[in-house]
Amino acid sequence: MKRILLSLLICLGAAAPVLSEDTSPVPRLAASVETISVSGLGKATLTPDRVAFTVGVQTNAATVEDAVNQNNAKVAQVIAALKNAKALDAEIRTSNFSINPQQEYKEGKAPRVVGYQVSNDITVTRDKVGDAGKLLQAAISAGVNQASGLTFTVADSTRGRDEALKKAFADARAKADILAQAAQRTLGRAISITEGTAPQMPPQPIMVRTQMVESRVSEVPVSQGTEELNFTVSVIFELK
Repeated sequence: MKRILLSLLICLGAAAPVLSEDTSPVPRLAASVETISVSGLGKATLTPDRVAFTVGVQTNAATVEDAVNQNNAKVAQVIAALKNAKALDAEIRTSNFSINPQQEYKEGKAPRVVGYQVSNDITVTRDKVGDAGKLLQAAISAGVNQASGLTFTVADSTRGRDEALKKAFADARAKADILAQAAQRTLGRAISITEGTAPQMPPQPIMVRTQMVESRVSEVPVSQGTEELNFTVSVIFELK
């Protein structure tokens, strides 16, 4: 019996886990970095190199067929005149076509259709802004009786971008320097940079409505002015 107990104790001793002190180093938590976040604005002023305008023909007739046929004939004249003024096929596109019944209202009676109005709008886009006046003159002389949306834009949006982005970063750093000095700190490296184009007001369309009284008109005077492109960057700087 004693031999059995002794053997059992030896087996239990062999199976018991060995406890030892863990001497592996405890990892240190990385020190948090104090930062400052600012945004900067950079501007590029460019001369537009693309012009776009919309001209249209509006006709009225007693029937839909007559209104459409008259409108088609006049629009064909306008397109031919634009091409004669050196506008390319790719620069001319139909931007709107509509048929609206014209109703007569009398007291005590249901509205009565007395005719139809057909409108067809053509948008012209050209990369040579100096031709805008000549093209408008050609369209009006050919029978256009509506015009709207004369706009000038920059065809290549990357023009002036590089310099404007550099200005935006410099603006952000200047702001960060001022804030760091106010806090009696020193500005460190840029940790994060995020670019985003600032929202811009689109060019306001020039609304024109004309009534043709002669077959020829003088060239329409136009001036493209300049366009301002704005770029923003958000930068996070380290504070020391």
